Amino acid sequence: MTVRVVLADDQQLIRTALRMVMADIEDMEVVGEAENGGEAVALALRLRPDVVVMDIRMPGMDGIEATRRITADAAGPGSESRIVILTTFDDDEYVYGALRAGASGFLVKDMGLDDIITAVRVVAAGDALIAPAVTRRLIQDFTAARPELAREQRELKGVTEREREVLTLVGSGLSNTEIAERLFISVATAKTYLTRLLSKLDARDRVQLVIIAYEAGLVSVNRSA
Repeated sequence: MTVRVVLADDQQLIRTALRMVMADIEDMEVVGEAENGGEAVALALRLRPDVVVMDIRMPGMDGIEATRRITADAAGPGSESRIVILTTFDDDEYVYGALRAGASGFLVKDMGLDDIITAVRVVAAGDALIAPAVTRRLIQDFTAARPELAREQRELKGVTEREREVLTLVGSGLSNTEIAERLFISVATAKTYLTRLLSKLDARDRVQLVIIAYEAGLVSVNRSA
């Protein structure tokens, strides 16, 4: 199945580089390009791409509002376009807002093109991916914005001790393979735990599990990082 992609970035160089790379990938097709959030929303509603690669800072409507509008338009499970935020390191203060808006991936622009392509595949398949550098800053921004978490943490009703371990590792930005290695289990077993957590915690995807891990106090913040 071909992954249909819309590229939304006000920098033509970024769009051109991604389009050229994706043109050489047999199962990936760029079906549209947008210079701002308004154009991205219009293209997503008209073309129904599998993935929108979205910048945050764009003229007019920014990527956060565009993400909110696109994900809010979802007609049902499996029918919505999924969003991969592609930002610079200095912009990641906005990532938490985009996460709340429904984005499924968070990458920084200094990552390799191959890593970005991998992220598009992961998100198109229904999973989520967060760059480790963004995860670290996201934890810091989240706790700074929500100091009450130090006093009142989210309860994890019905979650087993093993599932708490998995959730902690998800919140730390580890992949399924890394979780499996850390806990000495198979990747398939790690995926099973992840599926159970999504169901028990009523989470949309891996990104929401990261939020929950923060809210539950499972992830510590190293402010010197």
